[in-house]
Amino acid sequence: MQQLPIFYDVKQQLCLVIGGGEIATRKVTLLLRAKARVRVIAPELCTSLQRLADNGRVEHLARTYQPSDLDDATLVIGATNNLEVNREIAVAARRQRIPVNVVDNPEDGNFIMPSIIDRSPVVAAVSTGGASPVLARLIRSRLESLIPAGYGRLAELAAKFRDRVKAKIDDPVQRRRFWDCIFQGGVAERVFSGHMQEAEVLMERELADTPASQDVGEVYLVGGGPGDPDLLTFRALRLMQQADVVVYDRLVAKAVLDMTRRDARRIYVGKERDNHAMRQEEINQLLADLAKEGHRVLRLKGGDPFIFGRGGEEIDTLAAQGVPFQVVPGVTAAAGCASYAGIPLTHRDYAQSVTFVTGHLKDNTMNLNWAQLAQPAQTVVFYMGLKGLPVISRELQAHGMPASTPAALVQQGTTHQQRVYTGTIDTLPEIAAREQPKPPTLIIVGDVVQLHEKLAWFKAPDTSELGATSPIEPGTAL
Repeated sequence: MQQLPIFYDVKQQLCLVIGGGEIATRKVTLLLRAKARVRVIAPELCTSLQRLADNGRVEHLARTYQPSDLDDATLVIGATNNLEVNREIAVAARRQRIPVNVVDNPEDGNFIMPSIIDRSPVVAAVSTGGASPVLARLIRSRLESLIPAGYGRLAELAAKFRDRVKAKIDDPVQRRRFWDCIFQGGVAERVFSGHMQEAEVLMERELADTPASQDVGEVYLVGGGPGDPDLLTFRALRLMQQADVVVYDRLVAKAVLDMTRRDARRIYVGKERDNHAMRQEEINQLLADLAKEGHRVLRLKGGDPFIFGRGGEEIDTLAAQGVPFQVVPGVTAAAGCASYAGIPLTHRDYAQSVTFVTGHLKDNTMNLNWAQLAQPAQTVVFYMGLKGLPVISRELQAHGMPASTPAALVQQGTTHQQRVYTGTIDTLPEIAAREQPKPPTLIIVGDVVQLHEKLAWFKAPDTSELGATSPIEPGTAL
């Protein structure tokens, strides 16, 4: 994030706009909507600005800019057609620590004017940090169609009942849940349809029927997918925004974790080889205890919670202790990584079945049905197999798989760190030793791997700066 998004109160504050053209008019209009006192400095005004001055909406000083003009200003906008004058204004304003925006040269100022969706008192702003105002306007136009005009009326209704709700529901968590129900239920629908009296009646009824406290919360077991946040389900996103507490694994991508509520408590319970932040039994009990305290708990896992995610163990504990829960599937790593690598897991000409297995070493061995895994015309996907790759290679060949069988390593699939290394089951350990792929890395074995070069469609940029989708490592500051 290059700039801190804030909403600045300028009501009845003197805001200075230097420039008298159409661009200056747009800035003046926004300031007037925010109820600012606006002073315009320009030798001449365009027609629309002159009209505002004639009507007494703005104060006009018909001259050029002078440094002393900044003395009483709360905010300054440089909108002249002279770049040097705009830069002079910006330098002087910065020296006096006055927020200043420079039209068409945002780098000279210290704040920018975003594209705005106005549903007062609800206001949303979109910015590209000055990189592309046209793109910001495009995003705004799309959001305009998604945010009903009634949200402003809904906010006004909420303000009317806010003190009463706070007086009845002391607990902030329970109070937030009450408003969640209001904003997503019948009250909101009546507001959106214009039936404000009905909305108030229903609001009174909801408040009267709401208990002051609630004993048991709920656990959401959600699959966060392989890394790309665009692969999350709608249901996952909704529950991620509702949760009070987020319990997350090491393989959850940062971009996915960032989709959770900013004010939610976050608890890291990730596991690495020989380094567990918390034992599985402790995680199971933690989820139950948090829910019994009344929290809505998001148990966020990479991939799908029921495919090598130990989600079944967690909800078994919840069910035994009478804790409500729900499960949201996610795109498992095998499906996501193979798709983004251009490797179809099944193909009529190459593989008629696919097998998912865990390649996790225990005492330097793997207790797998190697004879079955070495059969032809199938694809085998190994989760957590990077450390055990030499064992996988040796055992598959020992049980009859040809050394020339195509194989691939997919590092951090679906993210901007994705890298695909292809070879054979015989050469894959050597490739891994040379390339040092970073976890999570998936191993795909089978003839379908040879389609990678032809079908690969996702090209991750070759840069280390796009780290937003990388897994969260222990101790990462969030």
